[in-house]
Amino acid sequence: MDIRHLTYFIEVAKHSSFTKAARTLHVSQPSLSKTIKQLEREFDVPLFYRSSKKLELTDAGEAVLKNAQNVIDAFQNLQAGVTDLADIKKGQIRIGLPPIIGAAFVSSLISSFIEDFPLIDLRLSEVGSIAIKKRHYRLTCWVHLQVPLQGEDFECKQILHDPLVAVMHHDHPLSLNEHIPLKALEEEHFVLYRNDFSLHRSIIEECLRQGFFPNAVCESSQKDFMLQMVEAKLGIALLPEHIAKTMQSHVLSYVPLEDNPLHLELVMIWRKDSYLPFAARTFIEEASSYYSTAQKEARGS
Repeated sequence: MDIRHLTYFIEVAKHSSFTKAARTLHVSQPSLSKTIKQLEREFDVPLFYRSSKKLELTDAGEAVLKNAQNVIDAFQNLQAGVTDLADIKKGQIRIGLPPIIGAAFVSSLISSFIEDFPLIDLRLSEVGSIAIKKRHYRLTCWVHLQVPLQGEDFECKQILHDPLVAVMHHDHPLSLNEHIPLKALEEEHFVLYRNDFSLHRSIIEECLRQGFFPNAVCESSQKDFMLQMVEAKLGIALLPEHIAKTMQSHVLSYVPLEDNPLHLELVMIWRKDSYLPFAARTFIEEASSYYSTAQKEARGS
């Protein structure tokens, strides 16, 4: 059996139409029909009930559809494993980055990795946690730098545990303190991450534990926009320390929080059910070592 035949079958079943499936697959309709008939001959059963009005799966077709994607995934994992053994210095990897960390956080790591492994095809994409759970990301080699995800489908390795700090205009009276309790910000306006960010929920919950609800004047997914709002004296932002340390503004300061339970946690995650080739395993090892060294140096400075 040609594994592509199962891919074609899935598309026809998905669209309930040879015409639409052929358009999606960029093949001719006669060629697609021929492929499905060949698949039916191999199984020795009809997979579709063809009528003048619609195209429906037979019981046998339903059974094939239920298992076809698993067969394709297994074949791709097998293919990746064989390729891995044949050439361990090449490969392809996709790195998913959440919007919260920004390019500056990974640029040095990526540059170093490409220099050490120039034959590995590495590409970056901004990907949120919802997209990670979609099936599309099972079909290619993905490693994600991400806030921790709940679920049994993922393996993970922590690379960052970064405390949040209070970022404010340097004219603000609190900017003169070495540390401040979160409670000291009770009367302040806040510039927060958007409510679909895990840090938004963490900040709200901790403020409530401290006896107040933060007065948010602005919510955003972009740290640069949040910093601009703070520059304009519209509020105080609670941001990861690694972001605060790399601020380019001359009018902003940051102050650590006392007894601070608020942290940005970043992990590398990958799916348990997908083969992890050399390129991905190497990136995980390199990233772990890189950020471990960076954090030790930061603590020593």
